[in-house]
Amino acid sequence: MTGQARKLRELIASGEHFIAADCYSALTARVVERTGFKAAYLGGHAASAFHYAIPDNGIYSQVEQIELAARIAAVIDIPLVVDADTLGETIADAFHFVRRYERAGIAGIHVEDEVNPKHSSLVNGLLPIKAMQERLEACAKARTDLVIIARCDELYPVEYGGGGSGSVEAAIERGRAYIEAGADALMYPVATSEATAALVEALPGRVMTMGPTEPGTICNLSTGWGWSGAVQTHIERCRTLFETGQLDVEIGFEDKDALIQQDLYNELIADWARKSGRQTR
Repeated sequence: MTGQARKLRELIASGEHFIAADCYSALTARVVERTGFKAAYLGGHAASAFHYAIPDNGIYSQVEQIELAARIAAVIDIPLVVDADTLGETIADAFHFVRRYERAGIAGIHVEDEVNPKHSSLVNGLLPIKAMQERLEACAKARTDLVIIARCDELYPVEYGGGGSGSVEAAIERGRAYIEAGADALMYPVATSEATAALVEALPGRVMTMGPTEPGTICNLSTGWGWSGAVQTHIERCRTLFETGQLDVEIGFEDKDALIQQDLYNELIADWARKSGRQTR
């Protein structure tokens, strides 16, 4: 079993609630780790917005997400959970991409039951349960130890671009079917406290959320949408700079240099300069 997948499985098995905090780059992932979080989360919404300025409608590809996830996983020692969208359109896609994620050093992925184009009020509905089971079975067959989280959008209402019915009973039915097909855990976005309580009771030890911490859940993914706040801060500072020509913000480099290990590379360069006789000062 790979180290990161093992760490994530141990976190899940411990029964202790944990947060997998937002990141969207190698640098922000290192911030998450150094803050003390036990896991990091790379969402498709953040990745497509930050790197391509496009919405999360399935435009951003699996290959692009895998490449970004690999760069992030390479610089942190905590497990990285990655939003894998629908893993393509076929079970062959799902099988192939699970292998790619695992080889990239990813600890876990979540796979969703929405139809493409995702999050569109013009195209509503979820995959039939059987079709999602087939997708999860392909994932389970492909993986060695990657943690597979099934994202169920049954509670994601149409008015917010989802395709779900809003029925807790239907969400539980799907959850049971997804576990049977090989999912290790279940993720229900936008679930209310009441709905989450019912899900936890019916599916103990399996439920993750994307909202506030709820009793009985395993963890929160993408808590607080921190990347959205970063965008808003950047907008406000750009506006101030454009309008006034200056920023009332103290710019420091110590924290940034620590995150990119500047001292380590300075020492390497200095050592090389001494040994090669190139040191000039």
